[in-house]
Amino acid sequence: MSTGAPRILVVEDEINLARGIRENLEAEGYAIEVVNDGAVALDRIRRHEYGLVILDVMLPGMDGFTVCQTARREGRDTPVLFLTAKGGGGDRIRGLEVGGDDYLPKPFQLRELLLRVGAILRRRLRYDAMTALEPVARFGGNEFDFRSFRGRSFDGRDQILTQKEAMILKVLVEREGEVVWRDEILERVWGDDVLPSSRTIDNFIARLRKRFEPDPEQPRFFHTVRGIGYRFVAAGEDAAQ
Repeated sequence: MSTGAPRILVVEDEINLARGIRENLEAEGYAIEVVNDGAVALDRIRRHEYGLVILDVMLPGMDGFTVCQTARREGRDTPVLFLTAKGGGGDRIRGLEVGGDDYLPKPFQLRELLLRVGAILRRRLRYDAMTALEPVARFGGNEFDFRSFRGRSFDGRDQILTQKEAMILKVLVEREGEVVWRDEILERVWGDDVLPSSRTIDNFIARLRKRFEPDPEQPRFFHTVRGIGYRFVAAGEDAAQ
């Protein structure tokens, strides 16, 4: 990411809303580009480097989910904040599955949008610092490159992690064999952002197990330490040990 004003691409086909977002983000010091077509947005993402893409889902040309999924498959790791009227639980999950980093349903408060934008950009800076050394993790036939957010699991499936998933994996890998408290995960991944509940971390761990464990119900790499946190074992270990 550039050390100058963060550059943000806003992809929104509601002209008045796009204008309001631009004005508010520019007032915060960000450099803003606005487009209103999904295919045009994907072309911009391919040709330019952005600190963040704010991406509507229902767009002319190409829908936002396809834009994000295509960019991720091509190895582009620009953070994506979905901003859409499709706010159902299934849509939120799909947004995360295609590689989105956050999801803000319409209608929304501009203040909340600004807070989320700031949080995503700060989180990316923390992630870059965390992954500067030892950028690749290998365990149990799995391999994951923290620089590209991409990897391959033991069964040959390609795996593309969200920023938070990758940060949690990095925290656990760095402390291989040790118990990592939930509070430490919260501090290192969420920082000064609004902290989620411990249940949220449980959900992230469940997603990592689903990606990298042969049997997520009997994990060998990502172990729960009841009432405390989690322990990662690269060589694999039965839960009963």
